[in-house]
Amino acid sequence: MANTIHVDVVSAEESIFSGQARFVALPGEAGELGVYPRHTPLITRIKPGSVRIEMADGSEEFVFVAGGILEIQPDRVTVLSDTAVRGKDLDDEKASAARVAAEEALKNAKSDIDLARAQSELAVMAAQIAALRKFRQKK
Repeated sequence: MANTIHVDVVSAEESIFSGQARFVALPGEAGELGVYPRHTPLITRIKPGSVRIEMADGSEEFVFVAGGILEIQPDRVTVLSDTAVRGKDLDDEKASAARVAAEEALKNAKSDIDLARAQSELAVMAAQIAALRKFRQKK
């Protein structure tokens, strides 16, 4: 199994994905990160976006994450995120409704804290919708 790496994507509620992969692409803080087996150990933050997991059989799995922490060991990749959703579970209507709610919160923000929270929610929604579109194009 030297040509695969174990990948775990975990949200606050549950394990979203666990399995072997040939390659993983993630939204790193400074840009897209690519991870192959035997990668140098690393711990870093990740931004909202989609984690693309290339499975051992060549198929792809997408998981949307609302930011989080990435830990890489030579034989294992672990993604910890408050919110993580499998690409196939993403819902267009829910994502759009949440974006509208976040935009509304942005308009009604009364303080810098409200504004920052609303901007953060909007960024997460935009990333979720982008992940949804990318996931649909792959089908």
